Amino acid sequence: MSPREQDNRRLLRARDAIDRDYAQPLDVPTLARIAHVSPSHFSRTFRATFGETPHRYLQRRRIERAMALLSDTATPVTDVALLVGFTSLGTFSRTFRDVVGDSPTGYRGRTRPVAAPVCFVKSWMRPAG
Repeated sequence: MSPREQDNRRLLRARDAIDRDYAQPLDVPTLARIAHVSPSHFSRTFRATFGETPHRYLQRRRIERAMALLSDTATPVTDVALLVGFTSLGTFSRTFRDVVGDSPTGYRGRTRPVAAPVCFVKSWMRPAG
Protein backbone atom coordinates (compact mmCIF):
# COMPACT_ATOMS: atom_id res chain seq x y z
CA MET A 1 0.00 0.00 0.00
CA SER A 2 1.36 3.40 -0.97
CA PRO A 3 1.87 6.20 1.58
CA ARG A 4 -0.96 8.14 -0.09
CA GLU A 5 -3.34 5.19 0.33
CA GLN A 6 -2.31 4.87 3.98
CA ASP A 7 -3.01 8.58 4.55
CA ASN A 8 -6.41 8.24 2.88
CA ARG A 9 -7.33 5.25 5.05
CA ARG A 10 -6.35 7.17 8.17
CA LEU A 11 -8.42 10.17 7.13
CA LEU A 12 -11.39 7.95 6.32
CA ARG A 13 -11.10 6.34 9.76
CA ALA A 14 -11.33 9.79 11.37
CA ARG A 15 -14.17 10.89 9.09
CA ASP A 16 -16.06 7.69 9.95
CA ALA A 17 -15.58 8.54 13.64
CA ILE A 18 -17.14 11.96 13.01
CA ASP A 19 -20.06 10.37 11.17
CA ARG A 20 -20.62 7.84 13.95
CA ASP A 21 -19.88 9.99 17.04
CA TYR A 22 -21.00 13.44 15.84
CA ALA A 23 -22.88 14.11 19.10
CA GLN A 24 -19.76 13.52 21.21
CA PRO A 25 -17.16 16.21 21.94
CA LEU A 26 -14.70 15.78 19.08
CA ASP A 27 -11.74 18.07 18.48
CA VAL A 28 -8.79 18.03 16.10
CA PRO A 29 -6.33 16.41 18.57
CA THR A 30 -8.82 13.59 19.23
CA LEU A 31 -9.45 13.05 15.52
CA ALA A 32 -5.71 13.22 14.77
CA ARG A 33 -5.12 10.46 17.32
CA ILE A 34 -7.73 8.33 15.56
CA ALA A 35 -5.89 8.95 12.27
CA HIS A 36 -2.46 8.36 13.91
CA VAL A 37 -1.04 11.69 12.70
CA SER A 38 -0.18 15.05 14.25
CA PRO A 39 -3.01 17.56 14.67
CA SER A 40 -1.51 20.03 12.18
CA HIS A 41 -0.93 17.32 9.56
CA PHE A 42 -4.44 16.01 10.15
CA SER A 43 -6.10 19.40 9.67
CA ARG A 44 -4.07 20.16 6.56
CA THR A 45 -4.61 16.80 4.85
CA PHE A 46 -8.28 16.54 5.87
CA ARG A 47 -9.02 19.87 4.23
CA ALA A 48 -7.00 19.02 1.14
CA THR A 49 -8.73 15.65 0.79
CA PHE A 50 -12.34 16.50 1.69
CA GLY A 51 -12.50 20.20 0.79
CA GLU A 52 -13.43 21.45 4.27
CA THR A 53 -11.90 21.58 7.71
CA PRO A 54 -12.60 18.78 10.20
CA HIS A 55 -14.54 21.22 12.38
CA ARG A 56 -16.75 22.34 9.48
CA TYR A 57 -17.38 18.72 8.47
CA LEU A 58 -18.41 17.90 12.07
CA GLN A 59 -20.70 20.93 12.23
CA ARG A 60 -22.32 20.00 8.92
CA ARG A 61 -22.94 16.44 10.14
CA ARG A 62 -24.53 17.78 13.32
CA ILE A 63 -26.72 20.17 11.35
CA GLU A 64 -27.81 17.37 8.97
CA ARG A 65 -28.94 15.30 11.94
CA ALA A 66 -30.66 18.33 13.49
CA MET A 67 -32.51 18.92 10.22
CA ALA A 68 -33.86 15.36 10.36
CA LEU A 69 -34.93 15.72 13.99
CA LEU A 70 -36.59 19.07 13.35
CA SER A 71 -38.58 17.81 10.40
CA ASP A 72 -39.51 14.37 11.77
CA THR A 73 -40.08 14.96 15.51
CA ALA A 74 -41.65 17.44 17.90
CA THR A 75 -38.48 17.54 20.01
CA PRO A 76 -37.89 21.09 21.29
CA VAL A 77 -35.14 23.02 19.48
CA THR A 78 -33.01 23.23 22.63
CA ASP A 79 -33.17 19.44 23.03
CA VAL A 80 -32.30 18.94 19.36
CA ALA A 81 -29.22 21.14 19.82
CA LEU A 82 -28.08 19.04 22.78
CA LEU A 83 -28.87 15.72 21.08
CA VAL A 84 -26.66 16.52 18.09
CA GLY A 85 -23.70 17.68 20.17
CA PHE A 86 -24.03 21.43 20.64
CA THR A 87 -23.59 22.75 24.18
CA SER A 88 -24.97 26.20 23.44
CA LEU A 89 -28.34 27.02 21.88
CA GLY A 90 -26.87 30.27 20.51
CA THR A 91 -24.04 28.47 18.74
CA PHE A 92 -26.45 25.88 17.40
CA SER A 93 -28.85 28.51 16.05
CA ARG A 94 -26.07 30.58 14.48
CA THR A 95 -24.43 27.54 12.88
CA PHE A 96 -27.80 26.22 11.69
CA ARG A 97 -28.61 29.56 10.04
CA ASP A 98 -25.13 29.74 8.44
CA VAL A 99 -25.46 26.25 6.94
CA VAL A 100 -29.18 26.05 6.13
CA GLY A 101 -30.05 29.71 5.58
CA ASP A 102 -32.93 29.67 8.07
CA SER A 103 -33.39 29.44 11.84
CA PRO A 104 -34.13 26.01 13.34
CA THR A 105 -37.70 27.11 14.14
CA GLY A 106 -38.17 28.58 10.67
CA TYR A 107 -36.84 25.41 9.09
CA ARG A 108 -39.18 23.26 11.18
CA GLY A 109 -42.14 25.41 10.14
CA ARG A 110 -41.49 25.08 6.42
CA THR A 111 -40.53 21.39 6.18
CA ARG A 112 -42.61 18.27 6.26
CA PRO A 113 -41.56 14.62 6.34
CA VAL A 114 -41.04 13.24 2.85
CA ALA A 115 -42.47 9.85 1.90
CA ALA A 116 -39.35 8.48 0.21
CA PRO A 117 -36.53 6.07 1.06
CA VAL A 118 -34.25 7.50 3.76
CA CYS A 119 -31.18 7.46 1.49
CA PHE A 120 -32.92 9.72 -1.04
CA VAL A 121 -34.20 12.09 1.62
CA LYS A 122 -30.74 12.41 3.19
CA SER A 123 -29.14 13.12 -0.17
CA TRP A 124 -31.83 15.58 -1.19
CA MET A 125 -31.90 17.43 2.16
CA ARG A 126 -28.11 17.58 2.68
CA PRO A 127 -26.96 21.17 3.18
CA ALA A 128 -24.58 22.51 0.56
CA GLY A 129 -21.97 23.27 3.17
